[in-house]
Amino acid sequence: MTAAVSGQAPARRATLFWGNLVLAVLVLGSAFAVIHSTHACRDLYTHLQALEARQWHLQEDYGRLLLEESTWASHYRVEKVARSELKMAEPDLARYEVVGR
Repeated sequence: MTAAVSGQAPARRATLFWGNLVLAVLVLGSAFAVIHSTHACRDLYTHLQALEARQWHLQEDYGRLLLEESTWASHYRVEKVARSELKMAEPDLARYEVVGR
């Protein structure tokens, strides 16, 4: 019986050794996968922050351009340019004509 027990012990040790080795390799592989995914997440978050900053600047420019457009298109300015630069004037009441339908 001691011969049978002593014969099984080296085989069991070899099985445990290889099993532990496989588990250690899997744990290391999992650790590297976590490191890689964390790094990728940080890179993507940095890229997202850069895009959000760009979007904020573009929104700011858009608002400024809308304000400028409304200034250029104001009725007062259009009338002023028409009178001064284009020499336009409102016709007298005598020159008005009513057109029938």
